[in-house]
Amino acid sequence: MCRYQRILTGGIILLFLLGLFTVLPIHGEQQIYDSVVRLHVLANSDTDEDQTLKLLVRDEVLRVTAPLLQGCTSREQAQRILDEHSDEIVAAAQAIVREQGYDYPVSVLLGREEYPTRSYENCCFPSGSYVSLRVCIGKAEGQNWWCVLFPPLCLSAASANDDQSNEDAFISVGLTGEQYRVITETDNVKYRIRFKILESVQGLFGKGKS
Repeated sequence: MCRYQRILTGGIILLFLLGLFTVLPIHGEQQIYDSVVRLHVLANSDTDEDQTLKLLVRDEVLRVTAPLLQGCTSREQAQRILDEHSDEIVAAAQAIVREQGYDYPVSVLLGREEYPTRSYENCCFPSGSYVSLRVCIGKAEGQNWWCVLFPPLCLSAASANDDQSNEDAFISVGLTGEQYRVITETDNVKYRIRFKILESVQGLFGKGKS
């Protein structure tokens, strides 16, 4: 390879690395990962009955966790409370399953989980590793339901809360205005590109998706 080609190749690699650093989770995404608790509910199967049951379990989990998480100011605090009340969450979800005439077991796991890029109403969260409350119904082989448990985006998405209340909730747990724009300006080309490259980079490093 001649000297000119080496310089050209080196320049291309340098530009790629510089571009990579602008989209890796060092400009806001990492704090997003570290500031929220996701909710992942898995249905027993894809039958209409099991998918309906999934939503009933989801509603019950949100009903139980909302007062528990009220007043929380950090993901760590929310995670600790959810862990301390995991038996209560399981019992409430299991009761709904029984009331609907099913004998599926319900399990709740709290830990790190890989998420793809997901959109909720006017918010879009980048793919990556998040603390997640994973609610598994029966065989947990059906379609998933995903959301953000803390701050309570799951509740606000299902209610009449306005955009300002959503922003206040995320700012209150430490996100900056820029980081809030990362998850809400879903039509912004810059953020769409960043999300896509983040997914590609994570794929290169062997991170799976749930």
